[in-house]
Amino acid sequence: MLATGAVASTELLNDPRVDAIALPVAPAAPDESDLQPRAGTADAAARYGLDLAEVAERARLTGAAGEAYTLQLPRPIGRGADLPWAGLPRRVVLVGVGSGTPDELRRAGAALARATRGLDRVVTSVASEGGPGAPHAVRSLVEGYLLAAYTVPTSASSTPEAAARRRPAHELVLLGRHGVRVANAVEDATREAAATWLVRDLANTPSSVKNPAWLAEQAVRLGAEAGLSVQVRGPKELAAEGFGGILAVGAGSASTPRLVTVDYTPAGDAPARGRRHVVVVGKGITYDTGGLSIKPREAMVPMKTDMAGAAVALATVLGAAAAGSQHRVTAVLPLAENHFGGASYRPGDVLRLYGGRTVEIANTDAEGRLVLGDALAWADAELDPDVLIDVATLTGAASLGLGRQHAALYSADDRLIAALEAAAAESGEAVWRMPLVEEYLPAVRSHVADLRHVPIDGSEFGGGSITAALFLREFVGSRTWAHLDIAGPARSASDKHEVTEGATGYGARLLLRYLAALR
Repeated sequence: MLATGAVASTELLNDPRVDAIALPVAPAAPDESDLQPRAGTADAAARYGLDLAEVAERARLTGAAGEAYTLQLPRPIGRGADLPWAGLPRRVVLVGVGSGTPDELRRAGAALARATRGLDRVVTSVASEGGPGAPHAVRSLVEGYLLAAYTVPTSASSTPEAAARRRPAHELVLLGRHGVRVANAVEDATREAAATWLVRDLANTPSSVKNPAWLAEQAVRLGAEAGLSVQVRGPKELAAEGFGGILAVGAGSASTPRLVTVDYTPAGDAPARGRRHVVVVGKGITYDTGGLSIKPREAMVPMKTDMAGAAVALATVLGAAAAGSQHRVTAVLPLAENHFGGASYRPGDVLRLYGGRTVEIANTDAEGRLVLGDALAWADAELDPDVLIDVATLTGAASLGLGRQHAALYSADDRLIAALEAAAAESGEAVWRMPLVEEYLPAVRSHVADLRHVPIDGSEFGGGSITAALFLREFVGSRTWAHLDIAGPARSASDKHEVTEGATGYGARLLLRYLAALR
């Protein structure tokens, strides 16, 4: 997908294979009007014989992160062969970097990717300032570059031409003397961006292709390629072991449900001291009609992405294995299609979930918490996790309250909250801690079962995302647990910086950063 290197000199610009040079500019200093050049910009201006400050002014650039302007220089002919830029790349891309924070450099990388898509070789001095912050700067730039380079796969994506359209510039060369730490930062950024691409690819796949069996097959294939242990439970195994939630949700569909586990255990020579077992449970509804409590047409359109949580869990365990994490990581993927038919579960039904807890059904369009309840209870009973995290596009209430950029984060463990908040800040995948309001517990109590999975219509409690989290908490025992409701940031209606239209892949980089910092 991307090759990156580090070189010491702009002599590389004489290489005829280089299609473009990208140069950083920052906002004007206080009481000044000209943009500030950053590393390499002044040297390149001298090499080209151009007043790049004037070019930036004519393009009305402000230096804000995410701006990009491409100057196309004419090819010299005849006597014009003596023009200063003869033999140099004829595309000069000015990229705004703002004040150079990680978030701003991700935006700069995203702008660079969109400005240079389809080129063969791009040289850039963006993020080449050097110093102790260089690895963080380069990592952010490369992350933004790769994330924004993503395009949705199509049925023709297997052709070489289509594959070329999906990739960024074939080679991005980073100018500057960086060393091993920066090379490691590039590797980390590439691996985590690949995890996000995987989530996007899976979530963007149409549900005419992506049913529970297909998604289970992808987990088996990818897990086998990574040397991981994969187990798939089909309808018979689910019935025999008492997974009443997954079976009920999937009963109305011709595509039968699955429960997939993908396990990574560090190699035998990995240090056992400090090793944790982290289990990530991801909601895997491969399509959601709402069941008998059917959704309006408009609400169904994006529902092929309702398995984004399962994709995040799968990408997390694969990313942990690729990074050689010292921690054991297990992904648990409850997979079902919530359809309607003669066998559909109904409002008023009482289901028995894994472990024996009974649940009164009030709304079949609140199916996610049922499959998660089964999977969480099983993980608690069978996997003995030190940390249990679930990820789900669970409630519209979360996106109403927090918008499209923050996930709702729930946990009673302050250390786990702090660790996930730190990972969110580093990855740029924002979270907002929400309260587990004990006074709302009556909303999930039932007169005919142990639990009611949604509050009674007209309930005094409100807080739909909170009551959903309280319901899930009933299935995690005494484990250290966190719930990420990603209904808002998991989907986007348009491209914006490193986020792309459709499935965003939110959550994979956040959890991989969390695992990397876990001690």
